[in-house]
Amino acid sequence: MDLTSRNFDDNTIIERKISSDPVFDGCVIKVFRDTVSLPNGNTATREVVRHNGAACIVAITDNEEILTVRQYRYALGRITLEIPAGKIDPGESPDTCAIRELAEETGFTAEKLTYIGELHTSVGFCDEVIHMYIATGLVHHELSPDEDEFLTLSAIPMEKLEEMILAGEITDSKTISAVLKACALYRRGEL
Repeated sequence: MDLTSRNFDDNTIIERKISSDPVFDGCVIKVFRDTVSLPNGNTATREVVRHNGAACIVAITDNEEILTVRQYRYALGRITLEIPAGKIDPGESPDTCAIRELAEETGFTAEKLTYIGELHTSVGFCDEVIHMYIATGLVHHELSPDEDEFLTLSAIPMEKLEEMILAGEITDSKTISAVLKACALYRRGEL
């Protein structure tokens, strides 16, 4: 099989923005309709969702369990099982967001917070970046949740959570990516 016929130099596949028109300006997202110049000289329209970003936390207990939250997701119309996460507030660093969300959603703080990378949620139309962290050395404090956030907290053994992901029981992309990465790093002894 010849794969070279579809190989392009990175500099020759970049789309260049010609114009950008705001379509929607919300509290969480902004939507733009951009006109771009394609590498072959044609133009195309791109609808782009802009988002401030978020942080998610794989909080691992001393018993090798991962803290999870069950919550209703209106856009999906169902309850999901996820790791703690939340959007970055204006002017807030991803680290600060991760620490804040862990405390708000679980009542725990971490002695150690390790950055394990970033996740782009939907590269075809959205610029959202989720910063992934592992939290260890967990210390429980009194829970101080957001008053409009309704969560059920649980601790699931790492292996069980990994099995649930592989079985398709968990469909949240940040949870899948961060947990599988954390489990791999943990098994390698890199945490």
